[in-house]
Amino acid sequence: MDEGDQPPLAGIRVLELGSFIAAPFATRIFADFGAEVVKIERPGTGDELRGWRRSRGRTSMMFRTIARNKRSVTVDLGTGEGRDIALGLVSHCDVVVENFRPGTLERLKLGSDELTAANADVVLVRISGYGQTGPYRDRAGFGGVAEAFGGLRHVTGHPDREPVRPAAPVGDALAGLYGAIGALMLLLAKARGRPHEGPRVADVALYESVFMAMESLLPDYDAYGVIRRRTAGNLPGVVPSGIYPTSGGGSVIIAGNSSGVFGRLMTAVGRPDLGADPTLADGSARDAREPELNGAISAWTARHTAAEAVDLLSRAGVPAGPIYDAADIADDEHYRARDMLRPLKVAVDGEPEEIRFPGVVPRVPGAPGDVRWAGPELGAHTDQVLGELLGYSAGRLDELRARKVI
Repeated sequence: MDEGDQPPLAGIRVLELGSFIAAPFATRIFADFGAEVVKIERPGTGDELRGWRRSRGRTSMMFRTIARNKRSVTVDLGTGEGRDIALGLVSHCDVVVENFRPGTLERLKLGSDELTAANADVVLVRISGYGQTGPYRDRAGFGGVAEAFGGLRHVTGHPDREPVRPAAPVGDALAGLYGAIGALMLLLAKARGRPHEGPRVADVALYESVFMAMESLLPDYDAYGVIRRRTAGNLPGVVPSGIYPTSGGGSVIIAGNSSGVFGRLMTAVGRPDLGADPTLADGSARDAREPELNGAISAWTARHTAAEAVDLLSRAGVPAGPIYDAADIADDEHYRARDMLRPLKVAVDGEPEEIRFPGVVPRVPGAPGDVRWAGPELGAHTDQVLGELLGYSAGRLDELRARKVI
């Protein structure tokens, strides 16, 4: 392969000391774009994610998805020899990503000072619930807790019910993205010769990653005295926008809240009078008349199927879309055309089966990412990695395995 055809992160090696979702989400981005990612797992049990959301087989599709393109190496970091193995691997890596509670790596004598001593140029990404500093740093933190602490849970759901959880790991995914961005910024600064005092560390807090997605939540409170409340499927002040009923019991989502789109939407639903009404030109004015506008839109959508409504509105230049489940996604031509459904042979419970996995984001023409293999079996690459990078012989590997170090 020519150098110009190499994926963007080819030649970068990443050591993943994390588990569950946030840190592995960050390292998956590196792996998708050509970096060699070595995932450290506990001997015998591995990452707990292997057993999550699993109805058959020994390894969940959730793990297969998030750990794809990575090499699994089993090491007991709680042993002296395991620590030595980790530090040896660090000396060959460009990036280390971890998501333990603050202080855990230090207790294992694998803190930023020890990692930097092993490799002065290494970039360290530390993902935790509340960050490495502050009065709450020692609290355990999972994504769901961070979503609540960061303000997302309070505004999610119906106003007359308890807050609900988004049905996806939003906090973990956001923290993973910030972790990857932090690592890439530090790598870029290093490549450009920017001076840096002390360890190159990106400190990512789960709650801060959520808080950064909350738009003007806090400024609105200070400026207007407004505390945002739950508004079901709509965003406050973003009118008209939301989910509308269609014939046959389906629904469609429509975003007609910008001034230009609003006129086109009202014309498409047979209410050009509302679109041309000068008193509705401002977003705040539309917000005050939300029930009237939603009633007009719902009256129109109820006469059409979801597919018909999406087609008519799309042709009118109005952002609209169906509400898909997994089966709809699997059958959609646009997903296929954009290579978002990647089939791989995976042993679920015995013989390999063809399983479709999400594609690679973002699309980088000329240097694309790829899904080369699904999340591997526990320790599948232990001998290969420790042999190649640390020069361990077969006898040495057998000895370590017998003592359950690897």
